[in-house]
Amino acid sequence: MPSRSSLCLALALGTAVLTPHAFAATSGEISGPAVGQPAPAFKLEDQAGHWRSLDQYRHGWLVLYFYPKDFTPGCTSEVCTFRDDVAHLRQAGASVVGVSLDGSQSHAQFAAKYHVPFPLLADVGGKVATTYGVLTSRGDVQYARRETFLIDPQGRIAKIYRDVDPQKNSSQVLADLAALGKGA
Repeated sequence: MPSRSSLCLALALGTAVLTPHAFAATSGEISGPAVGQPAPAFKLEDQAGHWRSLDQYRHGWLVLYFYPKDFTPGCTSEVCTFRDDVAHLRQAGASVVGVSLDGSQSHAQFAAKYHVPFPLLADVGGKVATTYGVLTSRGDVQYARRETFLIDPQGRIAKIYRDVDPQKNSSQVLADLAALGKGA
């Protein structure tokens, strides 16, 4: 029987194929926080209707990853990869949180379908994506660029991952946590 990860990948690849460049920014670059700077605060609703804020994650490392849209191939692959690695990330002292401009109802359906064990935050107005410098658009459609921020327990940006490969990002984060002396 195929693993849940391979099923997610097969489902993702069974729909339209989107390359990392399919979501290339057509608007100007928006600057966000740099490594070493405090992570911008946020307070957003998750897929279960709970409000989540940066302060809730000050006990350890936070993997805050932005993605363009629920149910798209790359985003499905990415959420499944983080899901499959979540136990290792937690052992390394990190929590995982996904953010997109989709609403909490879309996140609830996405999380249920792919058994996502971590919060997916609804940044419907794009305010948090703007503060992190990842809000972009293609035509009239706004979305968050696929970028990940590793935030340390003091609330500072430890690492920024740009041009993320959805299938490799989780393992990159795990490797960096280990290199920072925080991995299990």
